Amino acid sequence: MEKTPFSLVSDSLVTLPGRLGNPNFELRTDPRSDPRMVAAMAAFNLDGLTAPSPVSPRDPLEDRLKFLAAAESGFEALFAGLMAELPPVPGILHSTEMITGVDGNDIMLYIHRPKGESTAALPGVLHIHGGGMTLLSTSGPVYSRWRDELAATGMVVIGVEFRNAASVHGPHPFPAGLNDCTTALEWVHSNRELLGISKLILAGESGGANLALATTIKAKRNGRLKAIDGVYALVPYISGAYGWSDEDKAREFPSLLENDGYFINCSLNEVIASVYDPEGINTNNPLCWPYWATSDDLADLPPHVITVNELDIFRDEGLSYYRKLAQAGVNVTGRSITGVCHAAEVMFRKSMPDMYLSTIHDVRAFANRV
Repeated sequence: MEKTPFSLVSDSLVTLPGRLGNPNFELRTDPRSDPRMVAAMAAFNLDGLTAPSPVSPRDPLEDRLKFLAAAESGFEALFAGLMAELPPVPGILHSTEMITGVDGNDIMLYIHRPKGESTAALPGVLHIHGGGMTLLSTSGPVYSRWRDELAATGMVVIGVEFRNAASVHGPHPFPAGLNDCTTALEWVHSNRELLGISKLILAGESGGANLALATTIKAKRNGRLKAIDGVYALVPYISGAYGWSDEDKAREFPSLLENDGYFINCSLNEVIASVYDPEGINTNNPLCWPYWATSDDLADLPPHVITVNELDIFRDEGLSYYRKLAQAGVNVTGRSITGVCHAAEVMFRKSMPDMYLSTIHDVRAFANRV
């Protein structure tokens, strides 16, 4: 039978969304796309479909690492361009702290706090940057700006420069980055008084959301949950399902097909996943891929916020994790942003400032109520 983009539901024809309904759709032609996002991406020739990865998980690790180094340079150039010409966030003090990880490695912490004479303790955020646990730096322009904007709402924000599975901070596959985030959590928790922190939430986007969720699960296993007052996970990258068959994707996470190629694609993320877990022995390990957490892993966790974006390939795994948390009895809030691609609320400070700042202030509101 010939495939069709329509299905019969309650005697009505329903068009499937995105590339499930029209495989010729691109970011610029999908009618769901926010025009402001399209214009911002067009400036970097990213308003079409992203090209498939030239390497696969079956290629030598050296070739995959070389490709990902080039990809990292491209992402950093994009982020620098998106942040260019923005005035600095006023009234922010910056400092650094070098701590030692459990593997004997150095971990740099970047600390942002609002200027002022108040001696009252402020909410704290341990921020974990995105990049699939494999790419990018916490000192990059997008993430430095993000922490400044959070600090400007009246919080102390600490960014952790964890070891990546590739890039200039790699190659250190799982569990190196998780170990570093756990060390950072324990240091910040032990130094709440020194830092002037009243409560502490973990926050991260994409791969940073993976590490925030995994750090929380690990803290529970280690009897250290008291260190975490809440978790804010934006557009989480948590399933490892990017090399699955189309049939399996359609059954479990249709957004992997629906939005494939909108800013990022499954091809790239299959390679990223293969570098994060090179032996493929942690496919169902929730410390590597939190989607696979059991109800026992999730029970009694602190409050969570899980955010998803309509045009993100990772949307459905984030929704699934939200439902798992709710079913496990966790106090969880879901937040969905319409019309935008992966990580839009972190990237588009200039072109979509209301969306960007509403997210910043939602993190602050979450810190207030936990």
